[in-house]
Amino acid sequence: MILKNKFLYLYAGLLFAAAGCKKEVLPKPAAQLRLDYPVAEYAHFENDCPFTFDMNAEAVIKGKPGCNFEISYPRMKATIYVSYKPVQGNINALLKDAQELTYKHVIKADDIMEQPFLNREGKVFGMFYNIDGNAATNGQFYVTDSTRHFIDCSVYFYAKPNFDSVMPAASYVKNDMRRLMESLKWKK
Repeated sequence: MILKNKFLYLYAGLLFAAAGCKKEVLPKPAAQLRLDYPVAEYAHFENDCPFTFDMNAEAVIKGKPGCNFEISYPRMKATIYVSYKPVQGNINALLKDAQELTYKHVIKADDIMEQPFLNREGKVFGMFYNIDGNAATNGQFYVTDSTRHFIDCSVYFYAKPNFDSVMPAASYVKNDMRRLMESLKWKK
């Protein structure tokens, strides 16, 4: 009798379980954040400083003393810092400072790729650093004519460094930095 009741309870339990599971439950697929940025349009920037360049027309530029600039991207919470220094027999010190600034990020960076830049005709020589990982900056560069002018440039986001989160914005801004570097001309 006890064995018969056990089988009856087991059968009833299986029947209720089968009746209650009509639909297979599936987890929701992981969603990806879609970030659309406008196609970059560039405007020529020129003032009293000894150089000119192209910059994203959507960005906002603020001049600082001594031909230094902040190029701000309010929608992305990013700023490109452009710093100008005259070369006065100190080119090696300027190059060393720019390279040390980049390699201070090696602690958090996954990779730092150096990309040399040469514009022999315009006498613009430099290095672009593409920094991957959770470093404070994702891109930096310096350019010089080796005798009179030196510019270093870096981008910072006003958010916790999380490469996966800022990667689309970082790629967009790094393209603008490349355009700035490639379009830079020294005034005569």
